[in-house]
Amino acid sequence: MTVLSVEGLRTEFRIGGVWYPAVKDVSFALARNETLALVGESGCGKSMTALSIMGLVPAPAGRIAAGRIVLEGREITGLPEAELERIRGDRVAMIFQEPMTSLNPVMTVGDQVAEPLIRHRGLSRREALKQALALLEEVKIPSAAARLSEYPHQFSGGMRQRVMIAMALACEPAVLLADEPTTALDVTIQAQVLGLLADLRARHGTAVLFITHNLGVVAQIADRVAVMYAGEIVEEGPVEAIFAAPGHPYTRALFATIPRMDRVGQDLAAIPGRVPALDSMPQGCRFAPRCPLRRDGCERDQALVAVDEGHRVRCHVTTGALADA
Repeated sequence: MTVLSVEGLRTEFRIGGVWYPAVKDVSFALARNETLALVGESGCGKSMTALSIMGLVPAPAGRIAAGRIVLEGREITGLPEAELERIRGDRVAMIFQEPMTSLNPVMTVGDQVAEPLIRHRGLSRREALKQALALLEEVKIPSAAARLSEYPHQFSGGMRQRVMIAMALACEPAVLLADEPTTALDVTIQAQVLGLLADLRARHGTAVLFITHNLGVVAQIADRVAVMYAGEIVEEGPVEAIFAAPGHPYTRALFATIPRMDRVGQDLAAIPGRVPALDSMPQGCRFAPRCPLRRDGCERDQALVAVDEGHRVRCHVTTGALADA
């Protein structure tokens, strides 16, 4: 059952009086109890995709210019702010990248976890704090009862991330957007958080959009992968298919940067150049200026072409197809 559908999403920002797309014609669907990993370098539009779904694109500099976002059969694109506030934290929730800047430093952790329950479920503060305690125990925060009255600065980075997860799951949302929730954590805590998210997804049946640049994390938790570059999805498919046979040169370049444990004295690979700025995007394939396989035709729009069942690639060099001129 599809719980979230994004169709032709285009999110733009105004620079010097001109609107430029930060997210261009992005489409994907999420089913119940499924994890879709959105992968790419910093600046590729991953977080902006999630913020667009949440209705948090900063105005007036930004806007959703086109596309549809359908949550549980209801289109939420362009809803009034009051309506979006009823949905955010209830049917769709987000774990932000840096919990220290996302948590309120002057509110206790207990009150912050209880807040969505008071707002969306109409619980009294006493009842909400009781459920907040159960949530903190569910995300495996030790001595949870004693820590309800503590403040975010009294928690470690891993514990703060667990608090964010508890807040996001308080109302058992249909869709959870996780924006690089393990980036600032050491590998031990990262593994614990990933295991926790997998357990909670299985228990609650939540659909998860997991944003990351770490392909090792993708291999652990995702069912499907969408690779994003410069605001476009350039490849998507099942995890096994993309790890076994990545089709787009950008996806291959990302895999090439992963150090191999079975090789001694290897050189560390890097992708030359950087993601282009919004106001200086190349024509056609946006990865072409950095691509070792660049050839005639890359300056034209690229079609997202099926290369296998459920596996699509946006590159005429590897698929032999171009978008209609």
